[in-house]
Amino acid sequence: MAEFRNKDELLRGHAETAKQFQERWDQKGITGILDELEDLESLTARADFWDDPERAKKTSMKKSELEKRTQPWRDLRRDLDEFPDLVDLTLEEVKDQKAAIEGLEGDLHKIRERLEDTLLAEALTGEDDGRDAIVTISSGAGGTESQDWTEMLLRMYLRWFEKRGFRVETADIQQGEEAGIKNATLIVRGENAFGLLNAENGVHRLVRISPFDSNKRRHTSFAAVHVTPDIDDSIIVNIDEKDLRIDTYRSSGAGGQHVNKTDSAVRITHNPTGIVVQCQNERSQMKNKSTAMKMLKARLHELEKRKLEDDIESRSGEKRDVAWGSQIRSYVMHPYKLVKDLRTDYETGNVDAVMDGDLDPFVNAYLKSLAGMGPALKAGEKAE
Repeated sequence: MAEFRNKDELLRGHAETAKQFQERWDQKGITGILDELEDLESLTARADFWDDPERAKKTSMKKSELEKRTQPWRDLRRDLDEFPDLVDLTLEEVKDQKAAIEGLEGDLHKIRERLEDTLLAEALTGEDDGRDAIVTISSGAGGTESQDWTEMLLRMYLRWFEKRGFRVETADIQQGEEAGIKNATLIVRGENAFGLLNAENGVHRLVRISPFDSNKRRHTSFAAVHVTPDIDDSIIVNIDEKDLRIDTYRSSGAGGQHVNKTDSAVRITHNPTGIVVQCQNERSQMKNKSTAMKMLKARLHELEKRKLEDDIESRSGEKRDVAWGSQIRSYVMHPYKLVKDLRTDYETGNVDAVMDGDLDPFVNAYLKSLAGMGPALKAGEKAE
């Protein structure tokens, strides 16, 4: 059913969209950013701009960054400003007014979708959002149940990475004693990998009939997902060797060419913070140690950044108990089927699709909440 039946309703819909756009424009400070861009454009036009090549390079990069960020906003403003004239012109030239209204309604819906896409992109403009990500999945309260749940989460994420075209390196996997895994560490490479995966940072809770319980009772299991940006050499993280405990152990796993019988795996413990990282994906102990050190630097960088944001207690996986009261998402498989994100209230009854890697709706809902776009809808629910 069409949302708009005539010109007046269409223009009211446009006015409402234009108001929402202006509110977001003001909220994001786009006018100030455009003023900054104008100053940079004046600076790059000066005859002596390239006298200092290093400074000129940084200025040019900043200018390109602001141009890329503001272009969608400028395009939206132009199309919203021109839409009333487009309505008048179209209705004057087209005899079938109903078809004309439907076509214009489609144009307005496209503008709304672009506004939503632009706001989602705004939620990924953090300092580290564009970086690759280091993801650690750890089992929590629940023993074998939680270790099996951790392996289920690992499969879910691997399917999601595949769908998004992310490249994945497995740095470490610790098998469970009876089933599942104790933890896994992955290095995920792709556009905005950290910014997107940050939506998964927290404790995930599963409720199901246990396949390990002969009495078929319902069990609750927990696993934690901790995400840090994969930092490069441009970021300096000072680590005192005296603060480290470095252990080597034999690589574990189901076998194959990447598992050997020497003590090549490396575990590094940072004593002041209690952070533990480990790597066993290489045959060389030296390479595993190098990767583990890089992972440790990334964890310490993220920890310090969160301290500066005064948000470490609520956001850092280091301070969360992997149990009741700290989960960000619940996956219920019995007595009903429901996956619900407790931060955004986005939910779906299609548990199988989620476990098969259909995570985009949850990630987008989280990004929308960061962008101030209001509460998420349930899967399949339509906006009024």
